[in-house]
Amino acid sequence: MDRWLIVGLGNPGPEYAGNRHNAGFMALDELASRAGGRFKAHKSRAEVLETRGAVLAKPLTYMNLSGGPVKALSDFYKIGPDRLIVVHDELDVPYGALRAKLGGGDNGHNGLKAITKSLGTRDYLRVRFGIGRPPGRMDPAAFVLKDFATAERKDLPFLVDRAADVIESLMERGLEATQNEFHRADLKISGPPR
Repeated sequence: MDRWLIVGLGNPGPEYAGNRHNAGFMALDELASRAGGRFKAHKSRAEVLETRGAVLAKPLTYMNLSGGPVKALSDFYKIGPDRLIVVHDELDVPYGALRAKLGGGDNGHNGLKAITKSLGTRDYLRVRFGIGRPPGRMDPAAFVLKDFATAERKDLPFLVDRAADVIESLMERGLEATQNEFHRADLKISGPPR
């Protein structure tokens, strides 16, 4: 069976752990917990957990340098872009929504930009973890490096759990079935969908 490479994007270090930009790391931690495994350092400059169906990876470079580790992992495990899923925060998706898509632009996301450049293609699956737009005139770059707000943190564990469900669905059922199920079921910011 061909394995998947699942990459969660974030910035390394405890000072970034709760940032909106680290939504990808949070989803990967949930998958690792489900698999009952622990991440270990890998020569690709990433933390890696090998499971039966997938290689889970969190690049240990800063976001804008994520492409190097992703390319190194792709080469090391011989997993092409057609079996790659990248999980990342997304400003253009409202908080509480998750979107799966194949390819497309990077929307100014430096992690996606770096991965697309290193792989030479934008045709890989993405799980877009909605964080919404910054309030007022706040700089989006500052917004993504702030922790989730208190009100958001109440629903965050549920959302992270759902993000892991989306990833598992993409691996098992493909893009169309995943979109049909999860794009309709956005979180109403007061708990699970009804």
